[in-house]
Amino acid sequence: MAAELSGVRDVEIDGDGVFKYVLVRVRAPGAPGKDVVRGHGWAEYHADIYERTAAELARQGLECECLGGGRLAHRPQERKIHVYGYSVGFGRADHSVTTEKLKAEYPDYEITWADEGY
Repeated sequence: MAAELSGVRDVEIDGDGVFKYVLVRVRAPGAPGKDVVRGHGWAEYHADIYERTAAELARQGLECECLGGGRLAHRPQERKIHVYGYSVGFGRADHSVTTEKLKAEYPDYEITWADEGY
């Protein structure tokens, strides 16, 4: 598992702004997986992010499933990220998992989450 998943970053999000995100479980066939966060402002729908992520992972021989979505408010000048909301198509991601992934990637940020909002 480690070799296949080592090249998959835990967090890939835009550098600034408010945008949709998805929490995705990635695994090599027949192996345990890991959860990754993908968030981008170019996406009109959460599915846009998931479909692009799934295609990229499939080219590496990896499988994935979307665990849910929400929104991120990334304010780098304040060193803050707020996780909230949900995806109509995929449901609400476990924002506590997303928050822990973001804290590992941005250790000097204040990262908060709430189930409120869309």
